[in-house]
Amino acid sequence: MCELFGFSARNQQDISSYLKEFYTHSKMHPHGWGLVTLDGNEAMIEKEPMQASKSNYLKERLTVPVSGKTVFAHIRYATIGNVEYQNCHPYSKKDKYGRRWTLVHNGTIFEYPILDKYVKTQWGDTDSERILLYIVDRINEMERDFRRELTAEERFQLLDSIVVHMSKGNKLNLLIFDGEQVYVHTNYANSLHYLEQNDWTMFSTEPLTQEAWHPVPFTQLLAFQQGKLVYQGTQHGNTYVDSEENLKYLYQAFSDL
Repeated sequence: MCELFGFSARNQQDISSYLKEFYTHSKMHPHGWGLVTLDGNEAMIEKEPMQASKSNYLKERLTVPVSGKTVFAHIRYATIGNVEYQNCHPYSKKDKYGRRWTLVHNGTIFEYPILDKYVKTQWGDTDSERILLYIVDRINEMERDFRRELTAEERFQLLDSIVVHMSKGNKLNLLIFDGEQVYVHTNYANSLHYLEQNDWTMFSTEPLTQEAWHPVPFTQLLAFQQGKLVYQGTQHGNTYVDSEENLKYLYQAFSDL
């Protein structure tokens, strides 16, 4: 599976040491890496379709401190989608009000037919990109109906309803930023952790240090603003568990890459 990293803070912080440790995990996730520093609707995305620990670009990049209030990183183990630049995370797209949505995903959508229509319009060919396109479409539809931009709470409620529905039978570990708040979700046991300090919260698939990391609350969408938890969604209970059928699906998908 892929690994995720996220950071949400009140003030800019240098998180280079955590990122360097995160990218050492790429030996088990050799199919791409990504890094994005986010500031409101601005996103500086850097990524390559290769193993992070073998990237000369990333090695040089990490000689300069990586600082920010909101940062996502990703290392990819390809299951759905070829090993290509356009299939590396993160994905980013603006809605009709100019709000930028940025997503990293660890998981697989085994069955969610409403995403199928994006196969013909997406840039790459991952299910992760289709999730983002669907979310932005739902935001646009609701804002068109309301004839105004959604509030932070309304955006959270919409994403909560999407996650509750989409998580049934699918592996859905997500980090999403909408320019204001970071959305966090996991429904696969022991696959997302957090570290909390005075004015920031960090997320990682695996704990990156000997500090007091904790499992992210399970099967429930969370939202953070400037490092603090602000919303908690429905406790939906849609736990993803590996099955023989799903493992065969993943094996076949990987053999087709």
